[in-house]
Amino acid sequence: MYRIYGLHSCMNVVAAPEERPEAILIRALEPVEGIELMTGRRGTADVAKLCKGPGNLCQALGIGMEHYGMDLCGDELYIETVEGEETELVADKRINIDYAGEAADYPWRFLLKGSGYISAPPKGWKVFR
Repeated sequence: MYRIYGLHSCMNVVAAPEERPEAILIRALEPVEGIELMTGRRGTADVAKLCKGPGNLCQALGIGMEHYGMDLCGDELYIETVEGEETELVADKRINIDYAGEAADYPWRFLLKGSGYISAPPKGWKVFR
């Protein structure tokens, strides 16, 4: 968990021991439950925009700095497997990190192919919802 520009919380998932710099920034998600609550927190009724972008996602889910360091295997904040239709994952270069030199082009951004719920679709992306 950290703040962008001192204003917006962002959620990283860390699955490595301390002192190993390995984390995944959660940039977006497709809301399926709690949409009314998220709509109130975000002030928009457009479901596709509720959780687009890391700051918006945290605002919609009510995630703040008080969640910093929280164990994601607990009961309050967790990641779960959802059964259902198989989806295709694609790798693309990361966005908004032009300062990162050659690492800016590393294919370390992972997306559900065609999802209309991501923060910035790759060029030529055919969106589904």
